[in-house]
Amino acid sequence: MQQQYRISPPDNVHTTVHLPASKSISNRALILNALSLSNTPIHNLSDCEDTRVIVESFNSNSNLFDVKGAGTAMRFLTAFLAGMEGEWIIRGSKRMHERPIHPLVETLNVLGAEIEYLEKEGYPPLRIRGRRLKGGEVFVAGNISSQFISALLMVAPMMENGLVMNIEKQVISKPYIDLTIGMMKDYGVHTKWEENKITVKPQKYKAVEYTVEQDWSAASYWYEIVSLLPGAEVKLPGLRKVSLQGDANVANLFSDLGVETEYLEDGIIIRHMKRKARKFFHDFIREPDLAQTFATTCCFKGIPFLFSGTQSLKIKETDRIAALITELHKMGFVLRDGGSGMLEWDGERCFPAEVPAIDTYDDHRMAMSMAPGSILLNPLFINDPMVVTKSYPSFWDDLKQAGFTIQTK
Repeated sequence: MQQQYRISPPDNVHTTVHLPASKSISNRALILNALSLSNTPIHNLSDCEDTRVIVESFNSNSNLFDVKGAGTAMRFLTAFLAGMEGEWIIRGSKRMHERPIHPLVETLNVLGAEIEYLEKEGYPPLRIRGRRLKGGEVFVAGNISSQFISALLMVAPMMENGLVMNIEKQVISKPYIDLTIGMMKDYGVHTKWEENKITVKPQKYKAVEYTVEQDWSAASYWYEIVSLLPGAEVKLPGLRKVSLQGDANVANLFSDLGVETEYLEDGIIIRHMKRKARKFFHDFIREPDLAQTFATTCCFKGIPFLFSGTQSLKIKETDRIAALITELHKMGFVLRDGGSGMLEWDGERCFPAEVPAIDTYDDHRMAMSMAPGSILLNPLFINDPMVVTKSYPSFWDDLKQAGFTIQTK
């Protein structure tokens, strides 16, 4: 039987929240640590499901890996195992087997890998016959998942001839590629990125002691809560103003939606302010993981919006564009998919369900971005709420600690 939470909001929020460590940094650190043949522990590693499946894979004595719903793990481990001697099988959840991986697989095969599809052409599960990759020059589309590019970059130094990657079309989620390159540099490997070409020569990673910073993506849900509650104030330790995480831009973007950010030595304090944009415009090409948070916040605050750069949301844990349109309609908001990465709400309303029950589509960000809607529609029901374990396992506990009432139905 499906689990359901009944959520009611507090009158106000004044609290300190210890966010999870960044899963984006944690997952890259695990791959780079393994490639450096290091036994040095990674400090402050994320405890989310996406990271745990990589840890479990590295600790496994089997040649069969199940990454469940972790897209990052599927992409990163596919590239990693392609260069490791042995025969490997990698699979995931039903939804994972519906998410295309052929751009990564075909590129790896061009570079000397031997990877085959076990079921549907172009999709997991995969059989990988690992060996040292020859490397060379490839052309990849920039408008696909940046995780494909990051996966290739991290294994590039181990290739016999290195890698020259020509990126065609506009790059989606460029900060995540910058994050990968920055972390590779931390581990002793240098890259050269000129215009649309990234060059990685054969090199050796060095073992380093690495500490993962807290997750700016997780902070976005607290920005949403603070934006919706006059007088709210939340301290978020462990966030850095100068960060390789592209989602650190959430602080700048929310200044138009009624939240000010004070930077401290050990984190930030966010406070509600009365400022409110008449309409919100943004191109999410650099930070697509924030799009759901801003769509819900704008609707809940009555701020029409026009988003571009959201095309990658259709191939995430679910089709996030379709999911947003469906679930926000239950809450009384009529959104439109404009195609070509456009998502719009012009302020049109409809009659909401009497007590909305929000479906989460096996997508952690659907659950977390929708939950603050309880401030507007009290109470709000969330179906399958534990999908949050993918990136933020303590999310519901943190909401309770902040004063939200959460009951299991």
